Amino acid sequence: MPQANVHATCTVGEIFRMAIARYPDREALVCRDQRYSYRAMGEEISKFTQALAARGVGRGDAVAMLTANRAEAVFVQAALAHLGARLTWLHPLGSVADHQFIVEDAEITTLIVDADGYAEKGRAVADAAPQMRCLSFGPAEGMDDLSAQAAGLSPAPLTDMGDPDDIAYILYTGGTTGRPKGVVHRHTSFVSSYLIALHGWDWPGEARTLAATPISHAAGALIPPTFLLGGTVHLLAGFDPEEYLDTIAREKITVGFLVPTMIYVLLDHPALERTDVASLQTMLYGAAPMSPTRLKEAMTRFGAVFTQAYGQTEVTAMGCSLRQSDHDPEDPEPLASCGRPMPGNLVRILDEELNEVPQGEVGEICFRSPNTMVEYWKRPEETAATLRGGWLHTGDMARMDERGFIYIVDRSKDMIVTGGFNVFPREVEDVLTAHPAVAMAAVIGVPDPKWGEAVMGIVVLRPDAAVDETALIAHVKQAKGSVQTPKSIVFADELPVTGLGKPDKKALRAQYWKDQDRQVG
Repeated sequence: MPQANVHATCTVGEIFRMAIARYPDREALVCRDQRYSYRAMGEEISKFTQALAARGVGRGDAVAMLTANRAEAVFVQAALAHLGARLTWLHPLGSVADHQFIVEDAEITTLIVDADGYAEKGRAVADAAPQMRCLSFGPAEGMDDLSAQAAGLSPAPLTDMGDPDDIAYILYTGGTTGRPKGVVHRHTSFVSSYLIALHGWDWPGEARTLAATPISHAAGALIPPTFLLGGTVHLLAGFDPEEYLDTIAREKITVGFLVPTMIYVLLDHPALERTDVASLQTMLYGAAPMSPTRLKEAMTRFGAVFTQAYGQTEVTAMGCSLRQSDHDPEDPEPLASCGRPMPGNLVRILDEELNEVPQGEVGEICFRSPNTMVEYWKRPEETAATLRGGWLHTGDMARMDERGFIYIVDRSKDMIVTGGFNVFPREVEDVLTAHPAVAMAAVIGVPDPKWGEAVMGIVVLRPDAAVDETALIAHVKQAKGSVQTPKSIVFADELPVTGLGKPDKKALRAQYWKDQDRQVG
């Protein structure tokens, strides 16, 4: 028998069992009018563990799940951890082509599909892997109803068949620069991330956590920490501003997570003025940069509740945080930052030779942390490049000030080179959204015969607001100078977003670069 790693953490399954044992009578999960105590959640996890085992799922098996936010998805995530199987989430808004690529690339042997709205897509995904076992939550043609089988079983004691050093997840990146990459994480890295979240984010005394963005991605990172605190997770199938606000008021929600574009939607929605949101004590935001101007507006409306989370799939989304105490209207400069390293993470701003750049100069954000990925699945060259020199290279270009706040100037792939000068879109976007008429903005480079690339702004105006292109161009020029000033402004009703809610700059650039030689990233 191989010697166990005495320095490893516990498994993800053990995290669930800890919470169930500590808080059996507390309310753990609320979804679609169903409310589960911790004891009842443990019973459901047990039944789904048995149902999956009866279908042949065991240690080392590769399982994918395509589902909206629902209680069964949480139960199965825990069940797979107890079985020692590895999980790959499929984003509910992802394309069939991307999902087909993922199930083939990750060598998925079992696909679990939410029959409520995803059965057709699931069958199309299954066409790429004829030998794959297909299960469903609810009845669906051509699939075995896993929920029905679990419902017919009796709870039994939970037994952890996994090991902390086993692969727990292969999570795929968004694929905005090509095919998605599978990010491999062991149980140890995810358990470490839960502990980092407990100490690196601001949690209220009673955690009533609302998840409206997909739990397959960032919102899922709040669930195990909430359970460790004995709190309650409320699941919504998706983000609808009125439903979100109604749920805060009705359930006295204390913790939320949204991407910046969703916060902008709440701020501009008429229902906000008539909704009691006083219970909210922590609003986490992340996945994309937030306009400092709109952040100040949100702080005025919601209060001192905001905590920014910065990270990547490669570090389980736990990299840096801007704490509530850092959201100070009297000290507004840090509002443009992504905060400081979370406890347990070592962060440096490095140049291409892995030297730390002088304070205030731009370099690449690089991490060392216990929640860092093992590798990119079956991509040794890209793994070597990303983990070069013993650091995880994020591709985010940033500077650090004398207080340790890190300011992202942009993704390296988003940088615009115009007339030999480097322009970082994030800086221009912050100026555009500082204009009182602007709700959202995205800045891209477009082909230009003179400059190579020209700076273009795509702007969404606030309701009932008006401003013309000339005025916005002058607004940026006054703040940033001529090099960073957009040569043109395009007005749009909305910005395209990725499945994670980030402005989709690949889609924005594609319409301008489709006949050009430049590789659109």
